[in-house]
Amino acid sequence: MNNLTLRHLRYFDALAREGHFGRAAERCAVSQPALSVQIRDLEESLGFALFERGPRQVRLTARGDAFRIRASDILRAVADLGEWAETARGGGFERLRLGVIPTIAPYLLPRFISDVTQAHPDIDLHIRETVTPRLIAELLEGRLDAAIVALPVDEPSLTELPLFHEDMVLVRPEADAGAPPVPADALEDMRLLLLEEGHCFRDQALSFCNINPSRPRDGLDGSSLSTLVQMVGAGIGVTLIPDMAVGVETRSAPVCITRFRTPPPSRTVGLVWRKTNPMADALARIGDIVKGAAQG
Repeated sequence: MNNLTLRHLRYFDALAREGHFGRAAERCAVSQPALSVQIRDLEESLGFALFERGPRQVRLTARGDAFRIRASDILRAVADLGEWAETARGGGFERLRLGVIPTIAPYLLPRFISDVTQAHPDIDLHIRETVTPRLIAELLEGRLDAAIVALPVDEPSLTELPLFHEDMVLVRPEADAGAPPVPADALEDMRLLLLEEGHCFRDQALSFCNINPSRPRDGLDGSSLSTLVQMVGAGIGVTLIPDMAVGVETRSAPVCITRFRTPPPSRTVGLVWRKTNPMADALARIGDIVKGAAQG
């Protein structure tokens, strides 16, 4: 086992994720034969097969799955070590890999990117926008340093830093302007347009409206808040959006905004990162920048 290398582990990790030699090689920026050779060398070194090879897909063997858990721990530890070295050299950021959920990214990122690059002119900023489950998985794998999400995420290995609270508002067709506020329990009987499954904002809206997620609905799902607001403007139904999205999403659609009576539905937005991340103090300062961007 003296010839086991990080390259072996990284190529193994890519193939375990992709289940396909070609896609794994593309992910690692190497040729498919080069990746295949490394995987074969790794299996020969271990003395057992890690993958079951099929004509179109490869799958982990039972031993391969057990190896994956240990390899992931090592790769995550190596990523943390690199981050520690960067912090030790300068006490700040050389690179920040930041995840953001789609119901926050378009409205917060323009101001945040301006503020963070002003505070850290040399920062190498990488932004990843996707839904919460994927962000959490990539955080735990060491592929992200931190993520801006709706709290709580309830992952014991992550630190959660609450940053600000934000209300939800109801979007109705423009013809409903001036109509009285709609109570929460009335939304259950309306054609409520929601984001597609996987978005935490969908779950929050269903919870506020006291709608069972498994209950059949005749509404339509959208992939973005912009799509939902445009459908409302077309008279298809109503929807909920976060307060920060109002200015952007309602300026080009014939809709009106209704705020709920106290207490309104709301969400807590925060920053999360691995508890083992040695950049915790610097990430907390990034959290202050996020908070300032939201307030500005």
